Amino acid sequence: MNYTLRQLRVFVAVAQQGSFSQAGQQIGLSQSAVSHSIKELEGEMGIRLLDRTTREVMLTEAGEQLASRLERLLEELNTTLLDVRSYGQQRSGTVRVAASQTISAHLMPQCLAASQQNYPDIRIMLRDRPQQWVLQSVRNAEVDFGIVIGPLTVEDFTCEPILDEPFLLLCRQDDPLAAEQIISWKMLNDRALVLQDYTSGSRVLIDEALRAQQVRAEIVQEIGHPATLYPMVEAGIGISILPALALPLPRGRPLLVRRMVPEINRTIMLVRRKNRSLTPAAEAIWQEVRQQAILLTQQRRIMPAF
Repeated sequence: MNYTLRQLRVFVAVAQQGSFSQAGQQIGLSQSAVSHSIKELEGEMGIRLLDRTTREVMLTEAGEQLASRLERLLEELNTTLLDVRSYGQQRSGTVRVAASQTISAHLMPQCLAASQQNYPDIRIMLRDRPQQWVLQSVRNAEVDFGIVIGPLTVEDFTCEPILDEPFLLLCRQDDPLAAEQIISWKMLNDRALVLQDYTSGSRVLIDEALRAQQVRAEIVQEIGHPATLYPMVEAGIGISILPALALPLPRGRPLLVRRMVPEINRTIMLVRRKNRSLTPAAEAIWQEVRQQAILLTQQRRIMPAF
């Protein structure tokens, strides 16, 4: 049978009111629209549901059976829809987020603080891991979403870029490059470099930048944790390349950063499994991270951090 929910609701309103006009007033339809809807319903069901006179509308026996059952079913349907709507507005529960180490250290603290203030009933579990682990955790549904370094060439994720940031030179204050305000990539030729290893999403991008700029440099150390870059450079083992998100530098160390030209950026991206909806709580935190990235970008435009 090809009847509609609207037709059923119109029929129940007529059964309750005993009048086309009063039923129309109750549900916001004209009398003619109510009458047309009832005729369509009776046509689809192949049975007369109402007896009409000039003064009143009476239920037939079949109409009485249908009305008595429909009232309960429609009430249950309405309750169910309200429950689903309430779930869609729910802002509570646990949200699991995975992020690479630099992002966890320099973007997530303000995201967590803002989320705690705006959504006190949401608990966020942050997992600080290398990028490939983050991607695998999202793929295996171990976390709701991840925050990684892009661009990515994966088809099973939905990705949203939220922040672009440049790579910078990190060196000692007494390094010859420290006298320059802006550093050309080619000025890194024949220098010793200390870089993060390939567990970092930035490493592939840095390799591509060195190759594109035809820089011939010796990579003397490859380290796992970004914080290890600072003592390595401070000890004179080599200079380094780091993203702007790694700022500010640790206090009290004879280090500085310089802009590099041409400017080469990395992209911070939110990632989740494709064709999988986030829970309302996870969606709220996704949007909060996105908003904090926008605020960070605006702050840097006003007060550059390097």
